[in-house]
Amino acid sequence: MKNLAPHVAVAVATLVVGATALTGCSTSSSAASPAGGSPELKVTGAYVPQPPMADMAAGYFAITNSGTAPDRLTGVTSDIASDVSMHTTTASDQMKPVASFTIPAGGRLVLSTGGNHLMLMGLKHKPVAGQAVAFHLRFATSAPITVRAPVEPATYQPKG
Repeated sequence: MKNLAPHVAVAVATLVVGATALTGCSTSSSAASPAGGSPELKVTGAYVPQPPMADMAAGYFAITNSGTAPDRLTGVTSDIASDVSMHTTTASDQMKPVASFTIPAGGRLVLSTGGNHLMLMGLKHKPVAGQAVAFHLRFATSAPITVRAPVEPATYQPKG
């Protein structure tokens, strides 16, 4: 019985860590960078406003890099969309697609209304408030991160 208890504890701990990574809105990832430092990424505040149309939606979150090297968000996919593109909003309020977003060392990338954001196109179904949307984030250096973003009412305004 003494030998079984540590194995059970390890299994439970593994399940808890795995469930947290898959269901939470906050996940960390790091990897060594060629410059000698490494990024340390954490995603917070993820959400998708319930879209007014059935074929497209937007996604928002923040990525904080507490590491000593920058990283870049190079791609995003989602199970509910045929395409997820990254956009920035220009000074003239025009959306412009971008290939990547930089997350500076010791800094933060914020995706928000009126600024940098994700566009989900070709929705397989319209997300409604109370559901969640999974985003699979790919980076230049760090391991991929999966984020579950709650779908909020269209009028939702995040705190802060």
